[in-house]
Amino acid sequence: MKKQQLGFELSIFDTSDELSKEEKKVLEAAEAARNNAYAPYSNFYVGAAVLLENGEIIIGNNQENASYPSGLCAERVAVFQAGAQFPGVTIVSIAISAAAKEHLLDVPAAPCGNCRQSIIEYEQRQKKPIALLMKAEKGPVYACSSVADILPLAFSSSFLGDS
Repeated sequence: MKKQQLGFELSIFDTSDELSKEEKKVLEAAEAARNNAYAPYSNFYVGAAVLLENGEIIIGNNQENASYPSGLCAERVAVFQAGAQFPGVTIVSIAISAAAKEHLLDVPAAPCGNCRQSIIEYEQRQKKPIALLMKAEKGPVYACSSVADILPLAFSSSFLGDS
């Protein structure tokens, strides 16, 4: 038997002041998007902002529905919107901002499994990593250099016979 440990490097910034100007801008866009999220059922508000290689920033926020499976997470709203508006343009990074109505979040929320899978497909298609920035209302900013870091052993089209 052979064992291999999987892991990744996570950068933790005490405040967003430690980020580059570009990173701050995309994180601020995610925070603004969060403020317009439609989350009357979970009371958990998420905003996402996708930075494209052409400099465009595309936002998304979670959109809930009384029929829970019909809602959509902020990350997928932003990524799918970017893909629809700017097909073929490389995604450089995604910033995610989360807040809860009933309590103060001080630890960033990472994308859910469905969002990770959706984002990694874009990363695989463009053959370039998509960096993640994650922040709660207060507290540190988490950053990693690739969605693949937080989704090891990801499912891909290669399992379906695509090369």
